[in-house]
Amino acid sequence: MGSSTIDLVIFDCDGVLVDSEPLSMRVLLETVSESGITIDEDKAYELFLGRSLSTITSLLKNDYAVDLDAGQLERMRTKLYAAFRAELQPVDGIGEALDGLSRPCCVASSSQPERIRLSLGVAGLLERFEPHIFSATMVANGKPAPDLFLHAARTMGVEPRRCAVVEDSPAGLEAARRAGMRVLCFAGASHAGSEAHRAVLRRLEPDLIFDRMRTLPEHLARLEETTQH
Repeated sequence: MGSSTIDLVIFDCDGVLVDSEPLSMRVLLETVSESGITIDEDKAYELFLGRSLSTITSLLKNDYAVDLDAGQLERMRTKLYAAFRAELQPVDGIGEALDGLSRPCCVASSSQPERIRLSLGVAGLLERFEPHIFSATMVANGKPAPDLFLHAARTMGVEPRRCAVVEDSPAGLEAARRAGMRVLCFAGASHAGSEAHRAVLRRLEPDLIFDRMRTLPEHLARLEETTQH
């Protein structure tokens, strides 16, 4: 086997496995508006997409002077989890994509472990990944630092260069690049349609950008072939 073999596929969760970003953003912006601050949705995606809650709260504090207290964060979490239970859907085609993969997979997400498991459970995907679920709470620095992806690879026993990451956010794409992994950018979730968002994704130069999740297995196979030559 050459160094081009992909021995592990690392999935982000939000916007890759589950179509959760619009729900999360709605609840976040509602919470922020209670503090009298309105943030444009496009700007919010640019700032917050793919980042951990601790990063988001510090950005809100530094950039908008919005300091969410423990009570507000708890209410936001309760509201979000209720929205997930009522509305959350798996990303279209993810079941077929996972059925077509013949290699190990895991999840590495900026969200807290309980939120990842709730999301996957509601979407009917939890048993496909358990116990290989990694959260930014397990490492010192969240995305765009490479720590989480490196931790997932180390725990799964696979060298970074033999890993492929499936991500949707600029922070996640940058983290995967910095981890020395191959990067596939999924741009088919409902939040990813704008040309401005796609332009940001292209600038980060993932190995490829794709829109239909069910085509993932063939993209991975092609990625192995092209890096063999």
